[in-house]
Amino acid sequence: MTRRIVRTGVQLGIITFLVLLFIFVLDNRFRVLPNKVHGFLPMHHEGLVLTDITVTTCSLVSSCSVASDNWHRIEKDLYLDQGWFSHAYVHVQRKREEDLLDTDRVVFDLRIGRLDPTVSEKDQGAERWESRSAGIWLLRSSKRHASDSQKAITAVDVLFGADAVEPRAGWEIKDQALLISASPDIPEPRISVRHGTPKSLTKPTPRVRKDGKFKILQVSDLHLSTGLGYCRDPVPPTPGGAICDADPRTLEFVGSVLDSERPDMVVLSGDQVNGETAPDAQTAVFKFAELFIKRNIPYALIFGNHDDEGSLDRAAIMSLTQSLPLSLSEPGPATVDGVGNYVVEVLARGTSSHSALSLYLLDTHGYSPDETHFKGYDWLKKSQLDWLRETAASLRNSAAHKEYAHIHLDMAFIHIPLPEYRNIGNLVPGSGQRLEPPTAPGFNSGAKDVFIENNIFAVSCGHDHANDYCTVESHSEPNKVELSTVGKRLWMCYAGGAGFGGYGGYGGYRRRVRVWDFDMNEAKVETWKRVEGGEDEGRVDVKVVVDGGRVVEG
Repeated sequence: MTRRIVRTGVQLGIITFLVLLFIFVLDNRFRVLPNKVHGFLPMHHEGLVLTDITVTTCSLVSSCSVASDNWHRIEKDLYLDQGWFSHAYVHVQRKREEDLLDTDRVVFDLRIGRLDPTVSEKDQGAERWESRSAGIWLLRSSKRHASDSQKAITAVDVLFGADAVEPRAGWEIKDQALLISASPDIPEPRISVRHGTPKSLTKPTPRVRKDGKFKILQVSDLHLSTGLGYCRDPVPPTPGGAICDADPRTLEFVGSVLDSERPDMVVLSGDQVNGETAPDAQTAVFKFAELFIKRNIPYALIFGNHDDEGSLDRAAIMSLTQSLPLSLSEPGPATVDGVGNYVVEVLARGTSSHSALSLYLLDTHGYSPDETHFKGYDWLKKSQLDWLRETAASLRNSAAHKEYAHIHLDMAFIHIPLPEYRNIGNLVPGSGQRLEPPTAPGFNSGAKDVFIENNIFAVSCGHDHANDYCTVESHSEPNKVELSTVGKRLWMCYAGGAGFGGYGGYGGYRRRVRVWDFDMNEAKVETWKRVEGGEDEGRVDVKVVVDGGRVVEG
C-alpha cells in the first residue's frame, strides 16, 4: 500500500513538472500568463521598459522634442547650456510591460560609435544593431518574453566628462562619448544605462572593529567639477610644467590615503562640489562616491557654501547621495534649519547594539542672511542647537548608551568654522598652521558652549583651505556647567583643503586630509593629517585629543 502511494506521488509530481514546463515554454514564446502572474516570476521587473533611444538637436528656431507618444526627455542639455545656438537631449521611449504591442521591440544593449558593432562581432544572432543619431547603436528584441529579462535596459542617464564614473549598482557607463559637435571646452556627454530591476540598498552600520578601534578620514573641500577641472595653485607643480587636471589629481591623492590609512568611515565636511564649475553636479557627486564605494567604505556628508551653486540644490544632492551604496547621509528633520543635520551612531564591536561613538553632522548653510549687521557667512541656528540638545539627551538616556561597557564618546563635524576659531591664543602647539584669517560668521549663536554642554569633545570643520590647526576652548561660563564625561573643554580643528579645484596659495600650501583614530578600549583619540606630495606624505602633526576618557588640554 505504501509503495503504491509513493509511486502515485512520483507520477503526479512528474506530470505537474511537465505541465509547468509546458506553460513556461509557451509563455516564453507567446506570453500567455496574466501580467499579475509575471510579477511573481523570477528574473522579472515590474514597471517600465525602454523600446527606443535617440538624440534630438535643436536651435533657437526648432524644438528639442519628439513628436510621438511615450517619448520622454532626459533633462540634461548635452551642451550643458553652453552652446551658442544649439541644444541637444537624449530621448527614451518607454512603456509599461502590460502596454507592449506585438510590434514593440525592447532595448537590450546600447553602444556608441561610428561603425555598426556587427562588423566586429563574430557570433551575431538574429537581432541586428540599429543606428540612431549621435552615434547610438541599439540592439532590440521583439521576443514576447523579452521585457522579463534582466538584460533589458530599463533606465538611461547622462553624465559628463572623460573622467565620469558610474557608482550605482546595476548601472554601466559607456566608454565612448556621444558623437555631437561641441566645443572642446564642454565636457563630453556619456550615456549610462541600467539593466533590469533597480538594485536594493542596505544602509551600512558603522561598528568598532574587533580590536576596539575605529578610524575616520575627514575629507573637506574637494571642489570637484563636471569634467577634469583646472588646478588652482598646485603645490608641488606638475612635472615639466604639464597641465594640471584638478579632479584626477584630487581623487588620486584621496584614494592613496584611503589605501594607506584604511579608514572605517569617511566624513565629507563640505564643498565636495565646486558649484561654479559643475553644470552637472551629479557627475561631480558620483566621482567622490565611487572612491569609497569601490573600497567598501561607508561615508557621510555635510554641505558647504559651494555645493549647491551648481545644477542641484542641497535637497537634490542629499537625495542623490542617499540613493548610492554605502551612504550614511541623511537630510535630517524638516523642522530644523538646513539640510543634513543628523547623527551617525557607531556601534560597539561584535554584535552589540550599544553605541560606542556618536557623530553629529550639522549644516552650517552658506552666506550671511543679514549682511548689514553680520557680514560673511551663516551660522548654526537655534533650531539646530535645540535639535542637538534634544537628540543628545535622548541618546544619553537610551539603553544603547547607558549599557555601553566603556566610555562613550561624542564628536561633531561642520563646514564653516565657529567664531571661536579666531582665538589664536588657544592654538595647540604643533597642531598645524594658521595661514589665512578664519572666515567664521560675524554672529555667534553659542554653538561652542552647546557642544561642551553635551559632552562633545571635538568639532572639526573645513572651509578655510589653508588652515589646518586645532584650538582648545572652554565653556564661556565653566562654573555653571556640570562636569561631563570628557570634561569642560572642546577641541576645534580644521581638516585642511583636499581639492585642487579650490584655492591654495598662501606660501605654498599643500592639499591635505585629517584622520581621527579612536581606541575605544582606552577611551583615547588621536588625530593627524596626510599631505599630498613632498617628503612628509606620512602622518603629520600627530596629537592626542582624548586620553582615558578625558579631553587633553592641548
